[in-house]
Amino acid sequence: MSQNKILSRIALVLLAGLGNACVSYEPLVLTPSVTLSAEDVVLDSGGAGTAVDLGMEVGSNESDSLFNVEILPGVRVRSVTANGPAMAAGIQVGDVILRSDGMPIDEPDALLTLAANSTAEGEFRLEVQRNTTVFAATLIARTLDAAVAPRELYRIDPLATRAGYRSERVRVRDQELVAARVTDLFPDSTLPDADIAVGDLILALEGRYLNSAQDLVNRLIREHALGDRVQLTVYDGSAVREHSVQLWDPGRRVSRISLGPLLRYEASLSPPSRRLSVLDLWLFALYSYTQVEGERSHSVLGLFNVTSDYGELVEEQD
Repeated sequence: MSQNKILSRIALVLLAGLGNACVSYEPLVLTPSVTLSAEDVVLDSGGAGTAVDLGMEVGSNESDSLFNVEILPGVRVRSVTANGPAMAAGIQVGDVILRSDGMPIDEPDALLTLAANSTAEGEFRLEVQRNTTVFAATLIARTLDAAVAPRELYRIDPLATRAGYRSERVRVRDQELVAARVTDLFPDSTLPDADIAVGDLILALEGRYLNSAQDLVNRLIREHALGDRVQLTVYDGSAVREHSVQLWDPGRRVSRISLGPLLRYEASLSPPSRRLSVLDLWLFALYSYTQVEGERSHSVLGLFNVTSDYGELVEEQD
C-alpha cells in the first residue's frame, strides 16, 4: 500500500473521532498551466521579403597597437565568402571600407543596415583602403530568398487528452460540419482507451458541435477538470458514435492534516518537502520531522536534534 493511501486512511480515522480536524488534498504531480492560442494565429514573424548578401563580415577598424588601441575611420573586413559578391569586387580580408555611395562607414552596423534595407540586387560603390592605398570597388549584392514562412500543423491539448487536432470541414449525414481530426497521440493520451485513433474526426464535445480544433482544446481545458469523464461524438469515416473519454488524471495526495495541537502534517511538491509535528505546544513539540528535498531532520522536545543527508558543495577542478 502506498504512503499516500496510508495517510488518507489515517486521516479518515482521525476525522471520525475529532470534529475539528482538517484534511486538504493537492494533485499527486505538478501540472503546468496551459496558455491557449487564439483561433487565428499569425506564425510569420513579419520578416518575409528579400534581403541581400554582401559576401563579407566586417568589424571595427582598430589600430594594431597593443598599448594604445584606437578606433580608426572605416570598418575592417574580417572575412570574405568564397565566390561571393565581395570577392568578386576584389575585396580582401584586412581591407578597410571607408565609404559606401559617398556615405562614411565608421561602424559595422552602418554597412549591415544598408544591406538589410536593400530589397533587391544592386550596386554598392565602395571606397576601400588597403595599406596606404584607397581604391574604388563596385560590389553587386546578391539577393537572398526569404525563409519559408512557418506552416501550422495542428493544435495541441497537452494535458486533458494529450493529443493533437486539426480543423477540417466535413460532410456527415448530409450536414456540413467543422470537426477536429486527431492528428497525433502523445504518451499517456487517454484517447486510445476510448477507442479513438489517429484520423478519427471529433464532431462534438458533450453534445455541442465544435467550431474548430482550438475550440475543442479550449473547452477541454476551461470547462472540465483533469480526471473528469467527457462525452465525445466521433466519426471514424463509416459511422458516428459516442465515446466516453476520461481526461488525464494527475491523481491526488494529502497535502495537509491538522488536528489542533495534537498532530500537524504538511507536504509540498515545489520544493519537495514534508513536515510532521506531534503535540505541538508552540514553544516546542513532543516530536517533529522535517524533510526539504534530500535533507531530513528529527527533533524530540526541541532538545535532541538529528539531521542527515546534507547537500554538499563540490568545487570542480578544470
